Amino acid sequence: MTEQTPGPLALVGSGEYLPVMAEIEGSLLAGRPPKYVQIATAAVPDGPDVVAKWHRMGREQAERLGVECVIVDVATPEDANDPRLVELIDQPGLIYLSGGHPDFLADVLRGSAVWSRILSEWRAGAALAGCSAGAMVMAQRIPSLRHPREGGTEGLGLTPHVRVIPHFDRFAARMPDVLDRFLLPNDDAITVVGIDEETALVGGPQEWTVQGRQSVWELTKQGRTQYMPGDTFTSPLRPADA
Repeated sequence: MTEQTPGPLALVGSGEYLPVMAEIEGSLLAGRPPKYVQIATAAVPDGPDVVAKWHRMGREQAERLGVECVIVDVATPEDANDPRLVELIDQPGLIYLSGGHPDFLADVLRGSAVWSRILSEWRAGAALAGCSAGAMVMAQRIPSLRHPREGGTEGLGLTPHVRVIPHFDRFAARMPDVLDRFLLPNDDAITVVGIDEETALVGGPQEWTVQGRQSVWELTKQGRTQYMPGDTFTSPLRPADA
């Protein structure tokens, strides 16, 4: 029996489906089936017009990349357990969770048949990407920005020791206390990572590389460490040659 190797994981600060991100999304599909599965569940609270916009942008990106677009239209927990939707996630090259509301996305997918199929396909070699809310839900917990000490929402737990702040270049300017908002009591084992817009941290579980046009930041009480495109790390975030 051949041992399966998980595909790469991409944690993206922003920019899903934009032409500027096509190189990153194309690299995730390289050497994998030309099938691009897109799940815009995080946008559902913003209304059907917003979801339709993400579906349109996803189709346009798949067309640019010359691959099949498969939209899995999960809007409710019931949808996330619908066998017909689960079956759409069949031997993809890339599965993408786009942005919106991380709490809603986590609550819909947690423990669902769709999430189980996503994990199964990723473990079998498909690439898995999450942008903004889609990156935040990979953590064990998603802190509440409004009430940072209340414990937040349970995440999907794929990267239990890494917590992502997406749009970091914008967040950092608006929230000087951004680290305090993303750390919970007893979070000593958590690495908080700020990912700038149109930038991704790609790899896992042991080695990661910065891709895109800006930076990734490791945030600690002692300060911020900046990593540039092309920099490679071992998990959680340490230079690979350290």
